[in-house]
Amino acid sequence: MEEALKIQSLFIYPIKSCRGISVPQATVTTTGFQWDRYWLVVNYKGRAYTQRVEPKLALVESELPKEAFLEDWEPTKNSFLVVRAPGMSPLKIPMTKPNSVAEGVSMWEWSGSAFDEGEEAAKWFTDYLGKQSRLVRFNKETETRPSPPEFAAGYSTTFADMFPFLVASQASLDHLNTLLPEPVPMNRFRPNILVDNCEPFGEDLWDEIKINDLVFQGVRLCSRCKVPTVNQETGVPGATEPTETLMKFRSDSVLMPDKKPRGKVFFGKEMVWNWNLTNSEGKGKKTIKVGDTISVLRKIPSRAEAAA
Repeated sequence: MEEALKIQSLFIYPIKSCRGISVPQATVTTTGFQWDRYWLVVNYKGRAYTQRVEPKLALVESELPKEAFLEDWEPTKNSFLVVRAPGMSPLKIPMTKPNSVAEGVSMWEWSGSAFDEGEEAAKWFTDYLGKQSRLVRFNKETETRPSPPEFAAGYSTTFADMFPFLVASQASLDHLNTLLPEPVPMNRFRPNILVDNCEPFGEDLWDEIKINDLVFQGVRLCSRCKVPTVNQETGVPGATEPTETLMKFRSDSVLMPDKKPRGKVFFGKEMVWNWNLTNSEGKGKKTIKVGDTISVLRKIPSRAEAAA
């Protein structure tokens, strides 16, 4: 008998483009996991820095209080996000609401206001990156950052790229690693939910999955930028792998031969939590844990029909 699909790991990335945290459980909200991509490093114009242009961000580690991953936890004045990086003293960011607001923060297509984490954080990231920087926090009370409506109308996220959740399977990575000159770890692909007991790239076809009482909707295949070529242990971009190998069997021209090729390459499936289908108090928070079983409720017939 086939083994049930299970959550192998859960990852939260408190600061956009910085190192993730592997957590035993995570609280699901309409914009993604609680604390996932709540913070963002920006330049002097308020524009987002990511590993695409600042690969050194890969070495910035975040630590949250262990209880931050419990469902109804609220920060106190003794709760801190602790940020570390090579050659830098630890930076402690209070997790209570900041007083200061930064206007004109922008990331990709979105611009709005965000909380400003103050001068000490600004100096820390300025010193680390060697260029003027500030640390801001998403303000869920006043701001909404919609996901692209052609794929996920009515959904929004914080500072994640486009969609609230990225799901990938261990089998997909294992298969890719059989083809690469040197294997790569999963942290190159930065998923939120890592699935075990799946067939390689089985997640491509998931249109609807259920974890506990929560139904997640598959939105589109995740097209990858150059971040997977950045070694997450050293912060150094590689030349072409794993993208070059993925192009041979995971490009749009291979998976969707009937569509106009745009040179995209795919790994993982982007998803939203369909809170309309949750059998409980609607939009309330919910927790999922490592080891939880995943049921596939609905599949799309083929990769050629997947949104991308």
